[in-house]
Amino acid sequence: MKKTFFTLLILFISITTYCQTNEITPKYNFDFEITEKGSPTGWNYFGGSNYKLSLDTTNVKSGKYSASIEYKDGNSDYKAWAFTIPDNYAGKKITLSGYIKTENVTDGYAGLWMRIDPSIAFDNMKKNGVKGTNNWTKYEITLKMNPKKTEQIVIGGLLVGKGRMWLDDLNITIDGKEIKDLKPIERKVFNAEKDKEFDTGSQITSISIDKSQIENLKTLGLIWGFLKYYHPNIAKGEYNWDYELFRILPKVLNSENKINRDEILVKWIDSFGKFAAGKKPKAISQEIKLEPDLDWIKNSSYSDELITILLKVKNAKRSKENYYIGLHPGVGNPDFKNENSYSSMKYPDSGFRLLALYRYWNIIQYYFPYKNLIEEDWKNVLEEFIPKIINANNETEYTLTVLELIGKVHDTHANIWGSNQALNSYLGLNNAPIELTFIENKAVVTSYHDKKLGIETGLEIGDEITSINNRQIEEIIKDRLKYTPASNFTTQLRDIAPNLLRTNDTIINIEFVRNDLKEIRTLKTFSMQEIKILKKYQVSDTCFKYINNNIAYINNGSLKRDYLPQIWKELENTKGLIIDIRNYPSDFPIYDLSRYLMPESKTFVKFTVGQIENPGLFTYTKSLSVGRQNKDYYKGKVVILINEISQSSAEFHAMAYRVNPNTTVIGSTTAGADGNVSQLYLPGDIRTMISGIGVYYPDGKETQRIGIVPDIELKPTIQAIKKGQDELIEKAIQVINGQ
Repeated sequence: MKKTFFTLLILFISITTYCQTNEITPKYNFDFEITEKGSPTGWNYFGGSNYKLSLDTTNVKSGKYSASIEYKDGNSDYKAWAFTIPDNYAGKKITLSGYIKTENVTDGYAGLWMRIDPSIAFDNMKKNGVKGTNNWTKYEITLKMNPKKTEQIVIGGLLVGKGRMWLDDLNITIDGKEIKDLKPIERKVFNAEKDKEFDTGSQITSISIDKSQIENLKTLGLIWGFLKYYHPNIAKGEYNWDYELFRILPKVLNSENKINRDEILVKWIDSFGKFAAGKKPKAISQEIKLEPDLDWIKNSSYSDELITILLKVKNAKRSKENYYIGLHPGVGNPDFKNENSYSSMKYPDSGFRLLALYRYWNIIQYYFPYKNLIEEDWKNVLEEFIPKIINANNETEYTLTVLELIGKVHDTHANIWGSNQALNSYLGLNNAPIELTFIENKAVVTSYHDKKLGIETGLEIGDEITSINNRQIEEIIKDRLKYTPASNFTTQLRDIAPNLLRTNDTIINIEFVRNDLKEIRTLKTFSMQEIKILKKYQVSDTCFKYINNNIAYINNGSLKRDYLPQIWKELENTKGLIIDIRNYPSDFPIYDLSRYLMPESKTFVKFTVGQIENPGLFTYTKSLSVGRQNKDYYKGKVVILINEISQSSAEFHAMAYRVNPNTTVIGSTTAGADGNVSQLYLPGDIRTMISGIGVYYPDGKETQRIGIVPDIELKPTIQAIKKGQDELIEKAIQVINGQ
């Protein structure tokens, strides 16, 4: 929900946490002079794919090299160099300084950035970033420190938007003293980190499963995850919980019967030591949305001894700190800490595959705010996927099984993100230069990825593709639905469409319909880079224009907060305002724009957040408001445009703008996925996310899966696509004119 860049920066900070190697260069390499294979040693880079990062030997402040970030094409989001400081230090203030040179920086800025994790302090020079063309100039940013809570410090340089920037001669001082002259604070090493026994494999290469073994493995999965989040000693980081699974797993598999299995589990739980009992629970002051799902403890026909010890753990005294889970300050979405991605295991062994299932299933069980909206009993999903994950025979099957599991939670934020090689190869590395969109539930040509190559195919805007390589579109959709995680069917179609013409071949055969006549054609395919597949996401439209003398238009996807004062002088006396949210915001203008739109403050949203002490419990926060007392608020009609592209932050913006007293929402089902995302890794370096907090209207009405419901439902038609018409804009004009 927060502005795009902030969300992405948090994302790549998390990536540095999980992906750094154990061997960190002993030198800081702040001047980029130490290199390996053409890259600066110790440095990582994250952000959009449409930028080039390089070492430059021509434009340098000193020495041989500087680090460069250059925008190429496509979506002008951001790119950043990142360096993780390997130690923690005592002090009150930390200052990052460095030299920046820029060339034609537009639609954003260049700057230094620094973050103290977990979410202690952060600055990215957003308010005073470098724009335009500038010679080498020294800049600095300073953050307040909190050494007791600091887990890592990450620094770097970034380019937001277009242009090019160079970075050189960085330096860090703490309370005025250079970091190289300071002695680090000795970092506590948890016992969980010392356990290396299964670093190269679980030693469980195969698992024979039948009905009784599936029941055993389901029981183990339930109890393993429950202990991970509920047992006080495990919360302290005393045990590598992944590896404890591999120690108990063979014993459970070899158990003679249920009685023997339960005895094994009781002895196992006992081995993790004593803990204090919790006091009688206090009445929860906040309104409860979800209760922990723990009835299975009593309802699973376990032995009395096993039930007793599980209930003892349930009622234990727990701290707000847990080695494996935290909550991001100020927001409350979960931070899945100390979860090894096992990046070297592209096809993990049976034990690690089972670990992937258990890890993901229990994250959803205890920290997914929309668990109540899953269409089936989540415990049955665990049972269903035990044989699937064990029987996955190769990297592709494993990846697709995980993707199918992710799809079960029905969250558009949840998918396999990043450049997953197995998934990309499965979908196809090449694509035809044709952009397809589902219009009237048909796969219709709506644009070209490359105009010249697209026209050469002979396909025209409005043509309907009916089959691909002799497979009907309906059949393809049916096969791909389970591998297309999304909150609703409309968004699944949105995400299936771009992959329909992907292939690993150089050609693809299609059948299409034009003017009620069927034709067959063979299309050449090209690499994603050749046809610049991501170029369509580039925000090129102006954020403000006039539809006519009396109606103004704002593109919320490219609108910047800084533009609003000038824009408002232009439109404040217009008859109507169209706010187009068929996009994703590049900034976070929600509160600024609402101050102009609203005559007074009004609530528009409230959230639910989880807890560390009571895993699985979600309570409501207070409602948030937008607007202020403003007698000069906008008096014209406001029309908001939405569709399936409107997702997350876009939906959040629509909720806020909608409380304007003279607003109409036009369009169709949005993506139905709101709330700050939380990232997690599964074995095999599979990166995924979930919506981390629940988002609701002030009366508690759901937004997840449902999305923003329009006042006037209107979807594009094929005829309008052929004519180049935007029917939603046309309808908005009619509404403003009272027609």
